[in-house]
Amino acid sequence: MIKNNILKSLLAIATVFVMTGCGGSSSPVDDVPITLESPITGSAEELLTTLPIEIQDAIDGPVSKLSEELTNALSYMGNEERLAYDVYNALSVQYPNSGPLNKIPDSEYVHITAVQQLIQKYKLSDDIHFTNIDLPALGYMNTAIEDMEAGTYDIAKIQKLYDDLVLQGSVSEIEALKVGCIIEVVDVHDLDEYIKLAQKSNATDIETVFTSLRAGSYNHYWSFDKVLKNKDVINGCCSVGEDYCKTEKEYPSHNG
Repeated sequence: MIKNNILKSLLAIATVFVMTGCGGSSSPVDDVPITLESPITGSAEELLTTLPIEIQDAIDGPVSKLSEELTNALSYMGNEERLAYDVYNALSVQYPNSGPLNKIPDSEYVHITAVQQLIQKYKLSDDIHFTNIDLPALGYMNTAIEDMEAGTYDIAKIQKLYDDLVLQGSVSEIEALKVGCIIEVVDVHDLDEYIKLAQKSNATDIETVFTSLRAGSYNHYWSFDKVLKNKDVINGCCSVGEDYCKTEKEYPSHNG
């Protein structure tokens, strides 16, 4: 059902968020539109799991030497990207006409795919290699995204964040959009830390993928900010609080 809905959305809309940017550059692939004039072939799963070539090349390239911290970063971001996907999907059911909540999950699907492929590359098992797992291990290294249980994670901090954000977003559409601001800021904050770790370890494959994810989060943040302002929340994401108030310099937009 999810894959069918995604395919319908790809056929129906003029543009769709597909993936974040390439690692070495600042231009995310979210900006590449799929138009009604573009031939769309293949299944929804094929469309959403086809990574940009520079990202796939990084994943398929030489292995890096991973520290325990960087290994755990893959676990954490795997959980966190699923959180974004799950929260947006849950709230889009309640607010089916909210643009970002309906479009951005397509991008998050590909983010999950990219992180999962890194985990597969290093053959990292939840219950063996990750030391930051503090809930029952889910063992999703080779699990299809559609078969992952929505709203269930194996890191307690992520689990609590999911529960809190879905509760907040269920209050109103405005609160749901503010939840989007929160998710993207949290995502960027964590990716900033992990990109530095990857650079320190010369793990160019992980740096490339994480830089791409961050570029997409910048765009997603501004999408939520714009829609909030269109709904007369004049301060947009800044209405959530100082920690969530970002400038174009801090979060460079790649939509122009």
